[in-house]
Amino acid sequence: MIRLAVRVRREDAEVVLAELLELAPSGVEEAEVGEGVVEYAVYGSPGELPELPDLRAAAGEALVEVATSDLPDDWGERWKRFHRPVLIEPPALQLDREPADRIPGLHVRPPWEPPSERAGVEEIVIDPGQAFGTGAHASTRMCLELLLELAAEKGERRAPGAAEKGVPAHGNGPLLDVGTGSGVLAIAAARLGFGPIVGLDNEQESVQAARENARVNGAEVEVRHFDLRREPLPPVGGAAAPTVLANLLRPLLLDLARSLKSAPADLVAGGLLIEQADELVGVFEKSLNVHERKRRTSGEWAAVWLTAVGA
Repeated sequence: MIRLAVRVRREDAEVVLAELLELAPSGVEEAEVGEGVVEYAVYGSPGELPELPDLRAAAGEALVEVATSDLPDDWGERWKRFHRPVLIEPPALQLDREPADRIPGLHVRPPWEPPSERAGVEEIVIDPGQAFGTGAHASTRMCLELLLELAAEKGERRAPGAAEKGVPAHGNGPLLDVGTGSGVLAIAAARLGFGPIVGLDNEQESVQAARENARVNGAEVEVRHFDLRREPLPPVGGAAAPTVLANLLRPLLLDLARSLKSAPADLVAGGLLIEQADELVGVFEKSLNVHERKRRTSGEWAAVWLTAVGA
């Protein structure tokens, strides 16, 4: 097994990541390796990895270094140790609700990790080897946090026994997950009472991974292959204004703003660098009748929750 790493300047990392995902659609590992430098890495056998000339072309002038290394025989166990469970705390200010009616926290874990021992937590099992979005990345984690707050505001009342069945009543309305990746956001939305749910992704590997993860988690999610830049957004459940989730990079979020013909009921958007958040909010506010409700930041990443004016 070989690890192929590309180091690039932080200020150009977003554009490089978008290019790398075209070459390695199953996802890349990201790490900070020094001041102003980000490392992206992919794993595989020699014939499975992108060609070095393609990587150098994708990184362009942002390239700092490209390196390959042979992994030891126990790389699989090391890789497992890299992917740890993530606990998303339940929304605050639910003290006035009965315990059965409170929005739960989320425990997102790979299949080899045990369930959480905490009460009031929904388990979501995601295979990190299939597609982007295990919950560990700051962008995914913040989108999950905002989704929990959105569900809490909607006043979702879970059906009796829903936690055991894994699929609560559809009390929060239809939802569209654009760029679903591993399907973690769509699966979480299903657990929180949204439905029907449609997940969209341009990578066939992600479509297959999201379908399998939804099946494993007992979540009712329809996953479709979709090209945001060439196809109109599909209707969901006949609703003119579904909730929209979009954990994408800036160029695709701008494409989404152009694709939406009317304001969604709510929009949770992640995948932004902090310095891009104001621009994105401004674009959506100008093109759609929405306003910013909340913003999360973590490290150099940001996620925002926008709501239709008057909703």
